[in-house]
Amino acid sequence: MADQIPLYPVRSATAGRKRAAYYSAAGPGPGAERPSRYQLEDESVHLDEMPLMMSEEGFENDESDYHTLPRARTSQRRRGLEWFVCGGWKFLCTSCCDWLINICQRKRELKPRTVWLGCPEKCEEKHPRNSIKNQKYNVFTFIPGVLYEQFKFFLNLYFLIVSCSQFVPALKIGYLYTYWAPLGFVLAVTITREAIDEFRRFQRDKEVNSQLYSKLTVRGKVQVKSSDIQVGDLIIVEKNQRIPSDMIFLRTSEKAGSCFVRTDQLDGETDWKLKVAVSCTQRLPALGDLFSINAYVYAQKPQLDIHSFEGTFTREDSDPPIHESLSIENTLWASTIVASGTVIGVVIYTGKETRSVMNTSNPKNKVGLLDLELNQLTKALFLALVALSVVMVTLQGFVGPWYRNLFRFLLLFSYIIPISLRVNLDMGKAAYGWMIMKDENIPGTVVRTSTIPEELGRLVYLLTDKTGTLTQNEMVFKRLHLGTVSYGTDTMDEIQSHIMNSYSQMYSQASGNNTSSTPPRKGQSSAPKVRKSVSSRVHEAVKAIALCHNVTPVYESRAGVTGETEYAEVDQDFSDENRTYQASSPDEVALVQWTESVGLTLVSRDLTSMQLRTPGGQILTYCILQMFPFTSESKRMGVIVRDESTAEITFYMKGADVAMSTIVQYNDWLEEECGNMAREGLRTLVVAKRALTEEQYQDFEIWMLTGDKLETATCIAKSSHLVSRTQDIHTFRPVTSRGEAHLELNAFRRKHDCALVISGDSLEVCLRYYEHELAELACQCPAVVCCRCSPTQKARIVKLLQQRTGKRTCAIGDGGNDVSMIQAADCGIGIEGKEGKQASLAADFSIAQFRHIGRLLVVHGRSSYKRSAALGQFVMHRGLIISTMQAVFSSVFYFASVPLYQGFLMVGYATIYTMFPVFSLVLDQDVKPEMAMLYPELYKDLTKGRSLCFKTFLIWVLISIYQGGILMYGALLLFESEFVHVVAISFTALILTELLMVALTVRTWHWLMVVAEFLSLGCYVASLAFLNEYFGIGRVSFGAFLDVAFITTVPFMWKVSAITVVSCLPLYVLKYLKRKLSPPSYSKLTS
Repeated sequence: MADQIPLYPVRSATAGRKRAAYYSAAGPGPGAERPSRYQLEDESVHLDEMPLMMSEEGFENDESDYHTLPRARTSQRRRGLEWFVCGGWKFLCTSCCDWLINICQRKRELKPRTVWLGCPEKCEEKHPRNSIKNQKYNVFTFIPGVLYEQFKFFLNLYFLIVSCSQFVPALKIGYLYTYWAPLGFVLAVTITREAIDEFRRFQRDKEVNSQLYSKLTVRGKVQVKSSDIQVGDLIIVEKNQRIPSDMIFLRTSEKAGSCFVRTDQLDGETDWKLKVAVSCTQRLPALGDLFSINAYVYAQKPQLDIHSFEGTFTREDSDPPIHESLSIENTLWASTIVASGTVIGVVIYTGKETRSVMNTSNPKNKVGLLDLELNQLTKALFLALVALSVVMVTLQGFVGPWYRNLFRFLLLFSYIIPISLRVNLDMGKAAYGWMIMKDENIPGTVVRTSTIPEELGRLVYLLTDKTGTLTQNEMVFKRLHLGTVSYGTDTMDEIQSHIMNSYSQMYSQASGNNTSSTPPRKGQSSAPKVRKSVSSRVHEAVKAIALCHNVTPVYESRAGVTGETEYAEVDQDFSDENRTYQASSPDEVALVQWTESVGLTLVSRDLTSMQLRTPGGQILTYCILQMFPFTSESKRMGVIVRDESTAEITFYMKGADVAMSTIVQYNDWLEEECGNMAREGLRTLVVAKRALTEEQYQDFEIWMLTGDKLETATCIAKSSHLVSRTQDIHTFRPVTSRGEAHLELNAFRRKHDCALVISGDSLEVCLRYYEHELAELACQCPAVVCCRCSPTQKARIVKLLQQRTGKRTCAIGDGGNDVSMIQAADCGIGIEGKEGKQASLAADFSIAQFRHIGRLLVVHGRSSYKRSAALGQFVMHRGLIISTMQAVFSSVFYFASVPLYQGFLMVGYATIYTMFPVFSLVLDQDVKPEMAMLYPELYKDLTKGRSLCFKTFLIWVLISIYQGGILMYGALLLFESEFVHVVAISFTALILTELLMVALTVRTWHWLMVVAEFLSLGCYVASLAFLNEYFGIGRVSFGAFLDVAFITTVPFMWKVSAITVVSCLPLYVLKYLKRKLSPPSYSKLTS
């Protein structure tokens, strides 16, 4: 209908006339005479001339003018050279690369197929193996792949080039181990970690692919592995067994010809789905008869949509041939679980063509934003390194082989980019992961990706699954209210007494009518009339709850029975202990379990009837005439039944109080009591009944609406405080075409500070035509709720946010349908819940409860980011300060490319002399965890990335240049007469400066920090007696070695102390003034 409505740009002067023309259809009138280029058709390119994004003045104030379009604005497209310079070159390169990739990895075209029952050999095309593969690499690509992932970053590639240069004699300026040991350590840790993760993925895949299933053949049943199943095979799946591939449901052990399946690993919904077997095959007497018929299934081509299917079943050997249309109710998708009975299906899709695999994206190697920022800073440092080396060679006058001197200067100053940076950061990440898993406040948390703990502190967008993640889907019957009387958990025995009395009176009256000689009992006739009324009302209420539902009782087969006994009722145990209830919702089961507890038990049900057992053991049989399933739009469900003992027809209905209050007979207590219960935190359910005559039933009009669960999504958004009670919620109307999406997006743009609720179908249309506009509008909302989303849509939303905003995203889920979203996000969090461990195993972080996310983010995420930022900048400061000293030293010695510190001094400087204090920064914290949880505003500051940015980096560069210059020039000035000892003097002052700088950086002292400071100082003092040969200038150029007697003199002590104080004291003063004049946000909480 919307495709036939003409569109007109709005003019304020003629708004009313044009609006009237708009609302008219394309029939007679003004609308029919307008040019057709404004019609709402999906293929209409002219909608592009009516942009969605425009100023507010283009909208009418009339809220009812839902379909009003904004004034069109023409945007002039860039052409020619301007287009190429402004990004066209990037588009062309991307297009060429995509074309080459498509040529190299050309995929087989997916086509519809005809599948013959039990005859895989008749398949016209070759189909993929039914194996699951979640591994990133294979035997040949593992080492190259891991090395590529490491060396694609400039930081690691630079280390590799510098290390390789030491194999050239003319460029060698130190020992090989000083370069290769740190790099080898990083590579060894990375390869080992990846190998372990890859082996675990291999084991999980092997376990799934090796599961055994019963395959039905002409010779009987045979056991086959899941990976050996082919298209056309007849597979038997037992109760609680995973369905290995996409199948058409042919037969079941249930008499009703239907079964329930759990789809939580596919679509995230915990309610069970009712599947119906093909009636033609269900009617066959035995399993073996499936091979005696000549039948096939025509199935559509494999596709992503898990909520629809089109196909036909044809039996050719009957006269006339039998044709049955197939829908989603006849399918059994892979990765779902059979919840009732035993099912037999014919395989139609396998492996990567199944719905579950097509909706799962390949895992990617995640890199933290902090690592990317450090990589950018490393590039800046490299430019500074090159510039400094060029300056040195220029001041030399380009004498001799200047290019060799240039390269030697590059190596001398290579500590500007310290090779220990990667080691310290990786060790820090491991420490953060250990702290997270040892936190007693979030037990059960597992860090599965140890490379991105800092990402937890940089998140801007949080995308979470609703089902089972935010809600537990559990309900317990607490109260029954009948207007004049109310029963709670402590008076349920009274309800049981009423039920017993009611049915005992009923059957005593029935027996009295049958014998006509048994007089009524005296007690019965003298009972109060009010008492009888209450018992009758209680009995009718309980019976209504026991009949109005979609619950099916299931009985387990006897153990040890083999063969085709699943079809024999004699092998069933019908005792109460062996009975379990199955339904599309746990709430339904809770209601039936309550009626059983008060004496009225559901013992049997099929598609046409159900049976109840009374407290006295009598069986009441009811014929199901009509079912009205629950929908989110109607907010109610109903059933029409006929009592076979009395032939009475009754219409039972139950639903939400807002829906039922206008349907039931008026009373003055319903609204008030429902409000009272809601204020107590109880969910209310109104149950009603109406007796129908046979004529009324025949005239009854049957109708239903299909719900899209928008109402459920809205309720969850409010109950989880995602949206405040007073905040407006805009429910995006269902759209199916480009034009409808165009209009609805314009209507949504009028809203301000409004949460958005949108269904998956409407989302798909908007993403297809207006991806950028939808992202822009959605990002302005305080919250967005997407319901009925497929796994692929969830992942696409995550990628859209990443591409359009450039912000960090976090995805949270607990089901198999959340895996794609979790893997696509910058940080994925899985919850081990009722829906299994699939999401937990695929996530970067696994938690036990949703409430643990708060502490994981605002405490551990915040601390990890701030600590790594401080650690990274301090390690770079450590390299910059020694490079500054080397530059001063070289300039004094006429720009000679001679190293200031030799061999172990450089290794010791980056390890035992300063490593422990610097690494102890991973224990630093600016506020206590309790404060971080109490003031989440502290977390918001991290999203700006101010802890590690070019501003803070530049500050550390200036500090390094100042301190390096002071240390080197101070040593040269104060020890002019003892110049031969300049190495020992400057190096001692350097170590003391580093230890004091750590103390300057620390915000909260930990006892291990104090130990690290004194341990490092002790190691340096102890090593002075053993490393005296390293303290000479150059290799042996000056022949000077450490004089122990010299360093124990008082002048040496006070002069080194003076240099250290001059290098550190001004920084302490500046830090004190900054905290007084411009205190950080956390300082207000710690003061």
